[in-house]
Formats: sequence, C-alpha cells, structure tokens
Amino acid sequence: MQDLVAAALAAAKEQGRDVADVPLTAIAAAAGVSRSTLLRRLGGSRVALDEAVRQAGVDPGGRPPVRERAIEAAAHLVAERGLGAVTLDVVAERAECSLPSLHAVFDGRDGLFAAVFELHGPLQEVEALVADPPDRLEDLVRALYRSLMASFAHEPRVVPAIFGDLLSRPDGPGARMMAVNYPRLFDGLSRLLLPHIEAGRLRPLPLPVLLQLLLGPMVMHLLVRPVLAPALGPDLPSIEESAELFTQAYLRAVALA
Repeated sequence: MQDLVAAALAAAKEQGRDVADVPLTAIAAAAGVSRSTLLRRLGGSRVALDEAVRQAGVDPGGRPPVRERAIEAAAHLVAERGLGAVTLDVVAERAECSLPSLHAVFDGRDGLFAAVFELHGPLQEVEALVADPPDRLEDLVRALYRSLMASFAHEPRVVPAIFGDLLSRPDGPGARMMAVNYPRLFDGLSRLLLPHIEAGRLRPLPLPVLLQLLLGPMVMHLLVRPVLAPALGPDLPSIEESAELFTQAYLRAVALA
C-alpha cells in the first residue's frame, strides 16, 4: 500500500489538488498500473487508499482542496501577523490540514506565499487590463491606479503586509515572494506601457524607471495613509481622489504632448 500512497501524493501534488479529488486513473498512472489493477489492490473502493493516506499524516481531503484552504488561511494570517510570523505550522492549524499536506501541494513556505500574492495581489487586475486595455493613455493610467489601490484595500490586506516586509527586510520572505511574481507583474505593466512609448505618447525612459515613477509615490501614500487619516481627517483626499491626483501627476511627469 505504501507505493500506492506515494503515487496518490505525487499525483495530488502534480495536479495541485487533494488526494480525494484526484481521479483514480491519474493515481494508477503515477503508480505504473492500470485502473483495474489499482481497484483490485484497493478491494474495489478508494476508501482504503484514503485511510492509508490519512495514516501517513496527510489529509486526503473531500472538503475544499488543501490548496484553497491553505492560501485563504495564509492570507488572513499574513494580514493579521505579517509575513515573518507566518509559518507552515500555523497555516496547517488554521487550514485544518496536516503539514505534509502543505509540503505535498506547495514548494515550501515561499511557494505558499507566492500563491497568496497571485490570488490577493494586483496580478489578476493588471492582466485583465492587458487583455482589454483602454485606448487613451490617461484612461489606462487611471485604471492602473484604481486597480493597484484596490489591491491595497482588498481584504485580507496582504499587499500592505508584503510591502511592509520588503521595506523592513530586503532579504525576507516578501522579497522572495516578489522575486517569484515580479517578472509576471513587470511583463503585464510593460505590455500596457510599451505601445504608448512606441506611439510617442510616453517619454522613452527605461521601463523600470517608468514603473517606479508609477508605483513609488502611490505605494508610499497607501502605506502611510492609515497613520495620516486620524491626523488629517477630511483634509486627506479619498482613495478615488488620490487615484485621480496620482494619474494627473504621472501624466505631467512622463506624458508627451
């Protein structure tokens, strides 16, 4: 049975699913046997396999997949405690799964954090804009600011925790998370801005500089906003007003007539 448990865990990791959600045909293929042979060895039912997986210290599932539960649990823990305080042990406890289950699905803690950023960061919003970008440069910049600001306000508040970790520990988990996801984010932002550079609407500055000018002031504003809000009260522009102010400031800095 140990070889079947190993095959089931390997198939689950490859598919990013719980063992209980992996078809028997995939488990049989991982074990190098036919489906009928697998069923014969299991006594005609996968119940014995699920129990053997459970005895090996892995939750076979049947609830929402371990991957989904772990990402959601980790996201809330990151927002509550910060990246540095979140370990796989506390994620396993919050997600009600075993530690081996997390190792079977993710490539360690950094792999889990990368999955959290993919779901709760700005990647999906940026790639949605890439798929259907506004024609006018001003509309594009405004849409970018609104999307990026929304990712900061999105609950659980993962993005502020990431930037807080980046600023405090340049070699910490936030930096490793960004190393995994930033190329994809950079590619999406580049595909949005490059056509406007080529059309002569944006200054032909190096793309990293254009992106720093786009992101830097906004990120700093959002990070200190919770501190400024009690002190400034109604004098602090709303998020919508801030997005418009940053849009106009960016265009004045880098747009060509």
